[in-house]
Amino acid sequence: MKKLLLTLVTMSMLFSASAQSGKTSNYPKGKRVLVAYFSASGITAEAAQKLAAVTNGDLYTITPATPYTDADLNWHNRQSRSSVEMNDINARPQLADQKAHIEDYDVIYIGFPIWWYTAPRIINSFIEAYNFTGKMIVPFATSGGSTIEQSVKDLKKAYPDYKWTPGLLLNGATEASIRQTLDQRIW
Repeated sequence: MKKLLLTLVTMSMLFSASAQSGKTSNYPKGKRVLVAYFSASGITAEAAQKLAAVTNGDLYTITPATPYTDADLNWHNRQSRSSVEMNDINARPQLADQKAHIEDYDVIYIGFPIWWYTAPRIINSFIEAYNFTGKMIVPFATSGGSTIEQSVKDLKKAYPDYKWTPGLLLNGATEASIRQTLDQRIW
């Protein structure tokens, strides 16, 4: 009887401790995950939601203080907001908030649409607003035709002190395809 009671108390304590530590992920196993993303058209948001479901991660939307309009996103117009920002390597669009609580997570997935073969400048604003030291950063993106490699290379160059993993291109991804991709990774 004492063994049974001791076992029940121990199991209760373990369950309570794991419940208090928050959600953990299998990608990578046992880590607290945040899926932070910027989406201009909703495509990256959809990919982020699927990624959060697979990783058991919390979602955080990277939101510009001034939302992008269709005119702002017109890449054919050299004077559009997005064109001007992407042509200025030092552009840092202001964030609507800084409430991502990066300190609460082990792994941060950072998602974005690829603009001009790289991450939009608001991703730099986001990265520079927080301290990612000791965090694993997994970039992910959606794109109409670009790969993610140049984006990852640019982010690693701009922030060499952070721990970057290879990126994920999630065009048309399903939860099953994301799970399959993450299962193949060496964490």
